[in-house]
Amino acid sequence: MRVDNCFFCGRPAWPSKGITFMRNDGKSFRFCRSKCHKNFKMKRNPRKLKWTKAYRKNAGKEMVVDSTLQFAARRNVPVRYDRELFAKTLKAMERISEIRTRRERIFYKKRMAGKRARAVAAARKLVAENEHLLPRLRGSEKRRLAELAAERGVDVEELEAEELATLRASKKTKAFGGETRRLRVRTDGGVEEITESMGGHHVGDDVDEEDDDEDDEMDTD
Repeated sequence: MRVDNCFFCGRPAWPSKGITFMRNDGKSFRFCRSKCHKNFKMKRNPRKLKWTKAYRKNAGKEMVVDSTLQFAARRNVPVRYDRELFAKTLKAMERISEIRTRRERIFYKKRMAGKRARAVAAARKLVAENEHLLPRLRGSEKRRLAELAAERGVDVEELEAEELATLRASKKTKAFGGETRRLRVRTDGGVEEITESMGGHHVGDDVDEEDDDEDDEMDTD
């Protein structure tokens, strides 16, 4: 069974699948799907499309020079049938495919080496260029953290990072209808608890001990 490669993208075009185009001069073009056939008719360059084998080879993303790739070359030479020769050829094909997959894996690892370092460098460059957008600590907070770091014997930058993380967490938006409670001291010395909703409605609850005593006296009367 002969499996031809797609003329446009380079994928295998299996028998009875895909499209075959015969030009007027007698040359045949094999396509694995209608997508490749349409792009071929629109006279697009396969080297400029990222999903083709030609682009990947031109960009250095696939192996181009390797001894295992020579076995896939087409050889239109008639060979007399020999059973032993065909058995050895089948074993060699399995072995060659194993070697090729291993070399492709090694090639991929070498190509992707240092990608993490490059991504980190790009992220640091982005942070350095847009440092004015990051939240900053006040001078008093920095002095307090410096004194605290000197007492504990820790690095100041770690404390500043923790403080900034807590600031970011505290600035999260609250859900609609949330309430905040705070205490207010009145002029007569009593303490009043105020509940504030997101809509701005205030509900006051008196927790003054003197008021509680008055309520008790009224109950006894």
